[in-house]
Amino acid sequence: MYEPITYQHWAVKFAPKAVPALVTSTVLILGRIWNANGAEHSTGNAALMTVLALGAAAGGLASAGRTGDAALAGTAFALSGGLALAGVAGYADGLSLPLLLWALATTVAYSLANRYWRTDRRESLAHDRHTAARREEHAHVERVEILRAHTQIEVAREASTYATALAEAMTTRAMLPGFDPEALTRTGLPSGPTK
Repeated sequence: MYEPITYQHWAVKFAPKAVPALVTSTVLILGRIWNANGAEHSTGNAALMTVLALGAAAGGLASAGRTGDAALAGTAFALSGGLALAGVAGYADGLSLPLLLWALATTVAYSLANRYWRTDRRESLAHDRHTAARREEHAHVERVEILRAHTQIEVAREASTYATALAEAMTTRAMLPGFDPEALTRTGLPSGPTK
């Protein structure tokens, strides 16, 4: 019946959308820093990044089987791609090839993330619809109970008013001259209102 009012700052809504670009940009920057520190045309550094990228890809393939965990496989493949991007960014002469790979990696990251965002949005909408339907189902029962409670309060208020009026009438009558309480007891008191 009453829903809390929630407000999300625009930065909170935007932050998850910026993560793929931030991650690929960070990998590119670290690769270029590594390039400036001597990784350019270093066969050992290129071999290291190739082995690490292939190892992460092998881990992704191993966990991508029918009974494997999709999140673990996706993480392994993302790590493999990140290591390959860092290796190329560190090994390459100019900036054009690393920027091209950065743009490609960012595009792939957003396309994969968009799939999960759509699924999450779809599940969130389904949950909201289900919750609204259940609220509608239970709103009738809630309204009936509110009416019943108000009715009981009114009946109790009327009974209290009747009892107060009867007590005042009896007190006033007792003060009248010639009042006989035994005659009243013989005839009986009127009954109060019933539910």
